[in-house]
Amino acid sequence: MLRSRRVLRLSAQMILVALFLACVTLMVACSDGSDESTTKTVVIYTSVDQMYSEPILKDFEEQTGIRVQAVYDVEATKTVGLANRLISEKERPLADVFWNGEILETLRLKDEGVLAPFESPSTEGISPQFVDPEGYWVGIAGRARVILVNTDLLSSEEYPESIYDLLDPRWPAEQVGIAYPMFGTTSTHAAALYAYLGEDKARAFFEGLAERGVKVVDGNSVAKDMVAAGQLAFAFTDTDDACLAIEAGKPVVAVFPDQGDGGMGTLVIPNTITLVQGAPHPQEAQTLIDYLLSEEVERKVVKSGWSHLPVRPIAVEQECFDVSGIVSMNVQYGALFEWLEPSRSELAEIFIR
Repeated sequence: MLRSRRVLRLSAQMILVALFLACVTLMVACSDGSDESTTKTVVIYTSVDQMYSEPILKDFEEQTGIRVQAVYDVEATKTVGLANRLISEKERPLADVFWNGEILETLRLKDEGVLAPFESPSTEGISPQFVDPEGYWVGIAGRARVILVNTDLLSSEEYPESIYDLLDPRWPAEQVGIAYPMFGTTSTHAAALYAYLGEDKARAFFEGLAERGVKVVDGNSVAKDMVAAGQLAFAFTDTDDACLAIEAGKPVVAVFPDQGDGGMGTLVIPNTITLVQGAPHPQEAQTLIDYLLSEEVERKVVKSGWSHLPVRPIAVEQECFDVSGIVSMNVQYGALFEWLEPSRSELAEIFIR
């Protein structure tokens, strides 16, 4: 009996020693002789469609060895959903970087104290208009607001050239369209006009549209479809929607408005890159930010078709548009954010009676 107990104790000791040696071997295998960077991780939330953003993030992984954990938007909530998630996580942040396909929610996150200032050598060459003077966001390639024209209904001599052509009686009101200006990028455009023109002139413009009876539709894609089908002669939309119609072979052309001498230019809505306050992986976040802001990535974003206008002086070939020499609206995006809610309130009074 005593001998049996000694054998059991010896066996138990041998098992413990074996387990200890196995653990040591495993730790050595995980640490010795391996690239430390392969164990590093960065978490990014992005509202850029996965088909466009994922290949760029994969390239980053291959170039740096840093593993990317990406959270993409849910189609139903898009950018707003991710922004609300970042706000809810403010006290215990899970994300390191936010790559936003637009700018308004980025400005809201800055206002909510969710973002942290940063510096990056990759901002070299980017127009100062697209760099937050306080360092909380930097823009890269963006979409633009354009007038989509049906070429079966209008000759090139009849194409509109300015936002004010939507008020011109040369074109019947029922042939002219715009999405509701309280929502989406049309609300961004409206806020930009309030910031650029001032409240009185901007309100007068939209009151003129309502009084004239132009067609007001439920979104930019609807406006695009109606122009492509010949139900409207022209309407405002974004370059991504316009490009879809062009690539589908529809009889349409996109006009970048207000490009003449003294014109206000076309509104560019940039992608924005930001650092989350209290990012769990700050060094990896900085590496990712430097990469996303690089000229290499901006070229990829434009070539992919997600965006169309670079924010630095580079030439990028694309099928839908010739954007060389396009003049962007010189609007201060911080002022645009300040006008967002006041303009929405006024426009609701004008368009929803």
